Formats: sequence, structure tokens, C-alpha cells
Amino acid sequence: MQIKEIIVVEGKDDTAKIKQAVTADTIETNGSAVNQKTIDLIKHAQEKRGVIIFTDPDYPGQRIRHIVSQSVPGCKHAFLTKEEARAKRDKGIGIEHASVDAIRDALGAVYELTEVQPIAITKEDLIALGLVGGPQAKTRREKLSQMLRIGYTNGKQLLNRLHMFQISKDQLAKEMSGIFQEEQNES
Repeated sequence: MQIKEIIVVEGKDDTAKIKQAVTADTIETNGSAVNQKTIDLIKHAQEKRGVIIFTDPDYPGQRIRHIVSQSVPGCKHAFLTKEEARAKRDKGIGIEHASVDAIRDALGAVYELTEVQPIAITKEDLIALGLVGGPQAKTRREKLSQMLRIGYTNGKQLLNRLHMFQISKDQLAKEMSGIFQEEQNES
């Protein structure tokens, strides 16, 4: 699998793992202190070939994703779940610990951010679906985030991510029906 865009990652171990999974070029941020030189390089990459931000599913990774996406509009996003990014032998979480298949799946399900358009999904919809404020809300959000590959979200972030990635009300309903079916089968 060859990736046209340049993939923004956190470090050299991430680059090595991605190159095991796909043919791609990377830019390494070297941690969460993303400097202006790196931002300028990412801007240039975005103009020439496009950029996919692919950071670890932890706080520093989210921080890097936010800094880069705010500084370089139009980037695409790939996500791994914490389970996919967890090492079997130790407590590390990161792209470098993910399987080659998980990396290919994440890069195959890239989201492109667009201008936020008013979408039919509302906070009331999320409450009605038990994604916010209920006893199973966190578990349901985790399952939904995995299914949609939008990264982990808390209650406040979920609506923004659904809008940001233009998830339709129909797509949300379809994924939630699968979650509800799974819950029924478990009980």
C-alpha cells in the first residue's frame, strides 16, 4: 500500500513502524514541543502532497494533532485506538507498538477535516442515544469512537468530532444500532 500524502508522526520509532506497514514518507515532530521549523516543513508538505496526521492515542499525541491541525489547515487524520496502540509486553502506547494490520486499517480510514457545516446531530441526540450523561455513556463513546475511527472522545468532544468528520445522522444511527445489539447479546 502506497500513501501519497506525507504522514506526520511523533518520532523515529513511529516512522520505522509505518514503513513496515506501507510505503510512505514521514515528518517527525520529535515530541509535543512542535517548533516553527517543523510547522513550516509540514505546511510545505501540505502544499505539495498533502498531510496525514497520525499521532499516538494519548495526551501528547492529541496535543501534537491539535497544534499541527491548527497551524496547517486541511490536513487529513488517521487514528489508532488505545488497544491497537498498546504493546503486549509493556505499558507503552504508541504507533510503534501497533500491528502492521492496525496501521494499514487506520491509514485506509483517513478522515479529511472540512469546514464545519451544521449537521443534524445535536447534543440532545447524543443524550437520547446514551452517549452523554448516562451510566453506559463512556463505554458507548469508546465503542463508537473505535467503530468510526475518530479517536477517543469525552462527552464534550464527541459532538465536535462528529461534526468535524461529517458523520451523518444515518451513519451514527447505524453504528449505534450495532452497539445496542451488542449490549443486548451480552445481557
